[in-house]
Amino acid sequence: MTDQTLDQRFAEAMGQLLGPDFPSELGLAVSGGGDSMAMLALAHNWSRAWGVRLRAITIDHGLRPESADEAAMVAQECATLGWPHDTLAWRWDGTGNVQDAARRGRLNLISQWRGTLQHVLMAHTADDVAETFLIRLARGSGVDGLAAMLPKREVADFTVVRPCLQMRRDELRHYAQHLMVPWAEDPSNDDPKYDRARARKILSELDGMGLRFDGITDTANRMRRAADALRSQTCEAARHCVSETVDGGLLLQRDAFAKLPLDIQLRLLASAIMWIGNADYRPRAAKLEFLLDRIMAGGASTLMGVKLELSGDTVRSFREYSAVATTVSTGIWDGRWRIAGPSTKDMTIQALGEGISDCPDWRDSGVPRAALMASPAIWAQGSVIAAPIAGFNAAWKAQIVTPFITYLLSH
Repeated sequence: MTDQTLDQRFAEAMGQLLGPDFPSELGLAVSGGGDSMAMLALAHNWSRAWGVRLRAITIDHGLRPESADEAAMVAQECATLGWPHDTLAWRWDGTGNVQDAARRGRLNLISQWRGTLQHVLMAHTADDVAETFLIRLARGSGVDGLAAMLPKREVADFTVVRPCLQMRRDELRHYAQHLMVPWAEDPSNDDPKYDRARARKILSELDGMGLRFDGITDTANRMRRAADALRSQTCEAARHCVSETVDGGLLLQRDAFAKLPLDIQLRLLASAIMWIGNADYRPRAAKLEFLLDRIMAGGASTLMGVKLELSGDTVRSFREYSAVATTVSTGIWDGRWRIAGPSTKDMTIQALGEGISDCPDWRDSGVPRAALMASPAIWAQGSVIAAPIAGFNAAWKAQIVTPFITYLLSH
């Protein structure tokens, strides 16, 4: 394919994802790798035709000595093209899976950086779709896990846009090479200790086994259609038997829920847990099935930082305090809450916790004590100065960024 054809395909993808009334400004997440640098060049050429301004960001993860130089390379290329660029640093605390932690940290920093930007372009490719399919196939994933990633997805308080999903990695690098756009190679892409590197190697060998790359991506896209249909059914079910609570939890009407097909029950339950728990991954099937049996039998349970308990004919689910006890933010709290109020020196947003004792009228809120303790509060100098959900200090407001139905439609 010619370079012009790639420009045309990029323009077509942008039209489908964001047109016809394009935003006046778009963000670009540019790592410095071949995919993202090619996307930067494609977006630059496209933007001149549509009069759209671009802003780029690079997250320096500090995991390799070369990362600072790579961020500087992106900054230089953006300066050459005439677009503003920022580099933000993220550092791993040594806990959990480093790649998952880096991804979370990256999204959080982009959220803080974006300002009024609503859309941020990311350079995921058809190769990423195929690699993810193989990784999840090895883990025994079902329809959702094997489905191709969404070309547009709501993440916290902004929208990730993936205009290169139908493009191959080699195509993008050829495009960058033709335009003499620099890029850096990440050696971890070939490190066999990572699932994605192993999947990449397997993909290169599949043609000899009669398994075509296009066959894998076609299957992933068919799985996406099936997942979309099931998500639509789940949304319809949610409108009839689920309601949000002021503390960011959900009320599930048990009798109506019990009449749903089993797969829709499990999907609705999984989505509730992921939405309340700010989780990126669906609970494992065995744990989810056990949880479903337990709550339908009248028991209480906790999964992924979410508490579920039966009260009469209603199942109430809410954030567990221990899951957010150490979560501190000055922006979007717990990935879900937008806080608004007067500026206060040395202010932080933390869970209310035992600060509930400073909220004399908390019982008037009608929210259970355990749920209130996990709700956001504004702290300064070690004291609670506002707790919106508990009705303490009306100058402050707390609002869920993404309503549950909106979340269902976009995940």
